[in-house]
Amino acid sequence: MRVLIIEDDHFLGESLSEYLRENGIDVDWIKDDREVKDTLSINEYDVILLDLMLKYSKGEDILLWMRENSIITPVLVVTAKSRIEDKERCYNYGADDYITKPFDPKELILKIKALSNRVHIPYVQTVGEVEIDLKNKTVKKEGKEVKISKTAWNLLYYLLKRRGEIVSNESILNYVWGGKAVGDEIIRSYIKELRKILPPDTIETFKGRGYRLK
Repeated sequence: MRVLIIEDDHFLGESLSEYLRENGIDVDWIKDDREVKDTLSINEYDVILLDLMLKYSKGEDILLWMRENSIITPVLVVTAKSRIEDKERCYNYGADDYITKPFDPKELILKIKALSNRVHIPYVQTVGEVEIDLKNKTVKKEGKEVKISKTAWNLLYYLLKRRGEIVSNESILNYVWGGKAVGDEIIRSYIKELRKILPPDTIETFKGRGYRLK
């Protein structure tokens, strides 16, 4: 799972990032809310944690902008605002859940997982004779488990999540490698690993653009 935190409080942002990573969640953290639009234009997340009281803009305005621009990622508002009017406004703008500060970190994890499960593809996917169990992170071919690397698994999950779409090289690099300085050739090497497991021609290549899982 990959989560984006939009929070300008450095202590809270750092604490949240560390806690989520300790619980097996990949995290990106935006400290300067002016970077939100650029970040969301090239990255995809499973859940977004959004503070309302930011330095340069209101969290409510960011939430409204996301929904008006067809960004459907589940949003969990994390804020000190506790009035029912504030909650109502956020839900009307498209928030999926709301938690007020201070909060129990375990409750936050529960809410994140619940939101992630709402939009996830079915836990068990089939591609030809290959069965992919997303919950247990296993791949079986003709009933026998096949071992794949963690990176190949993350790539497979992302292609499944976007099944039927042409997924750009840039979005793959950002989702699987988190924006690290790696080139398109590394994608090709892991696509090759997946092609050894999946039925022939399951993964289509669009030269210079990206890949599509049929």
